[in-house]
Amino acid sequence: MNMAHAKRVLETALICSQQPLPLRDMRVLFNDALGADTLKTLLEDLTNDWSGRGVELVCVASGWRFQSRPEMREYLDRLHPEKPPRYTRATLETLAIIAYRQPVTRGDMEDIRGVTINSLLIKQLEDRGWVEVIGHRETAGRPALYATTRQFLDDLGLQRLDQLPSLEGGVAQEGAFGDLTHGVEEALALPELVADMPIEASSQMDMQLDSAQPDPMQPDSEPPISLSTMNGSTE
Repeated sequence: MNMAHAKRVLETALICSQQPLPLRDMRVLFNDALGADTLKTLLEDLTNDWSGRGVELVCVASGWRFQSRPEMREYLDRLHPEKPPRYTRATLETLAIIAYRQPVTRGDMEDIRGVTINSLLIKQLEDRGWVEVIGHRETAGRPALYATTRQFLDDLGLQRLDQLPSLEGGVAQEGAFGDLTHGVEEALALPELVADMPIEASSQMDMQLDSAQPDPMQPDSEPPISLSTMNGSTE
């Protein structure tokens, strides 16, 4: 097969795909005529071809996709200005504990945070597609074990959990989750708008994230945190 033509086919499929494209789907493009090593070479070539542009080809947990570079976000936001997504401190702390200590039960999270966690907060993370139940602990009551999903990594622009910001001094101990939260805050600031995502789809995603409201039943609920003011500062 002509490699120049194959690269053009692969580039087209990646640009038109609404989701990250895994290698197995790329092989379907060519009726398995191209192996994984050849595809990886083509992907490397495409990455280099786009290296000087405002869009880059990256690998995330679910596959490969095109997305805008961070420095382009300022200009893209002018096309469809909206309030940035907002998260409550309680939501960030819970997500951080799951991300860095998974798999964990709700009881584990409550031990670390030192407060009761409203089930609606966990459901919010599940509905967002960032958290899922992967099993049950073999103890009294068989509590559910929560872990993050591939969607969580995709939305953060990561391939693996070990690409989350590292924590100084290792994993936080019970009752000390400040570093955990900071790590997730840093990671949430990484992803940028996927190049081929329609503005309407991006808007709907932002509206979903922005709908997160402080938990009225949460005793330690704090004002929402904006992604635009992450990495240490709050509104």
